[in-house]
Amino acid sequence: MSPDFPFTMEYKDETIAAIATPVGIGGIGIIKISGRLAEGILQKIFRPRRPIKSLDNLRLYLGHIIDPDSGLPIDEVLVSIMRGPLSYTREDVVEVNSHSGYAILSRILQIILLSGARLAKPGEFTLRAFMNGRIDLTQAEAVVDLINAKSEASLCLAARQLLGGFLDRIEEIREKLLNIIVEIEACIDFPDDQPIRMDRRHIAHRIHTSILEPIKELVSAFSQRKIWQEGMVMVLAGRVNVGKSSIFNRMLQNERALVTPIPGTTRDIIECGISIKGIPVRLMDTAGLRKARGTVEKKGLGLTKACLDSADIILLVIDRSKDLTNYDTETLRTLKKQRLIVVINKIDLPQKVSEKKIAETFKNIPKVFISAVTGEGFNNLINTIHEHIVNPASAMPSAPIIPNLRHSIALRQTGDYLEKAAMNVIDGLPLEIVAADLMLAKNSIDEITGKKISEEVIEGVFTRFCIGK
Repeated sequence: MSPDFPFTMEYKDETIAAIATPVGIGGIGIIKISGRLAEGILQKIFRPRRPIKSLDNLRLYLGHIIDPDSGLPIDEVLVSIMRGPLSYTREDVVEVNSHSGYAILSRILQIILLSGARLAKPGEFTLRAFMNGRIDLTQAEAVVDLINAKSEASLCLAARQLLGGFLDRIEEIREKLLNIIVEIEACIDFPDDQPIRMDRRHIAHRIHTSILEPIKELVSAFSQRKIWQEGMVMVLAGRVNVGKSSIFNRMLQNERALVTPIPGTTRDIIECGISIKGIPVRLMDTAGLRKARGTVEKKGLGLTKACLDSADIILLVIDRSKDLTNYDTETLRTLKKQRLIVVINKIDLPQKVSEKKIAETFKNIPKVFISAVTGEGFNNLINTIHEHIVNPASAMPSAPIIPNLRHSIALRQTGDYLEKAAMNVIDGLPLEIVAADLMLAKNSIDEITGKKISEEVIEGVFTRFCIGK
């Protein structure tokens, strides 16, 4: 079904082209063309190695891209044509596989544009797949989620959505809602017909159990499980020279942060992406907490405090080989305990802080004993971080989940309309009012898949894409 927003003939008549691979030195670069002129453009600029009468569908051909003005070859390429509707966009699509290099790709694209195509906008190939009914809006969003996946888990979730798992769940809810709307509309149109008189309490019960409960489950799943796609921010904090940078480097298995025995070596924020048991994590190493000396240190400490405020998890690093200081206890007092893991570092050195003192000071807070130098305790640290992030309700889901905030907002709105409709049914309000609320709920569901959607939302979805996809 076509979405309810303008799709002009001028747009349909335009043929688009773009470089589909990262522009740079490599083995192969790909340029895509989509639209009714795609095959004609290819015939103008492609000279096959062996003479052929016509290009077969879904087949690769070896030859050269030719400059139409000079007749000189630009590059040896492999080309293919995928005639609509058996293509990504359901239009005629041509792919040119050339050698990869900025000059080569740019020159071939320039020749294609001069031959009748225009440069594609970000996400326009996937937009055309959506407009032409090949995919729905949730699947289009899954494409960009697939491209931007930060871990194997987020890749799995995006692939699931692309295959239509989330769409199937939404369509099942929508079908049950439509059945109730049809029954209520029948009662409105034929009020005196005894066989179709309805039990209001039964209708309200069906709204709650078959529609509202699945919607609430999806909304809850989003709030609990979004970490699998969006990831977490984890900040290393503590006073100077407790080993934060050494922990940072060991987690990365690469020396990114400068490690020296000189206190205060780290003055800026150093960050890097890692994966902890499939969960994408942005790990940040911060300046050691101490009394600032000079403008540079004041700025560094200001950045540290800003990072701590926005962190999902804070690793408060303590040096066991030295006595606890006021900076340790003051830092502990200012941090939110539910986001905190205390990392007792330097267990390879003689102990200065007793087990009793540690237990009393960091009561009811997860504690892990490690050595950043030897690696002892690091497996336990990783497990503790994972357990802190993932509770049983947010474990890697086997069912489709809500992949982004847009869907969650639409489902919450749907739930509000359904709650109102169920209440109005029980309170005995006219069925016309109940039907109106249920239709508003259906429209909110249709916004998710793109059956009813505004141009602003379409623009917001597809501008997240890169050019060429």
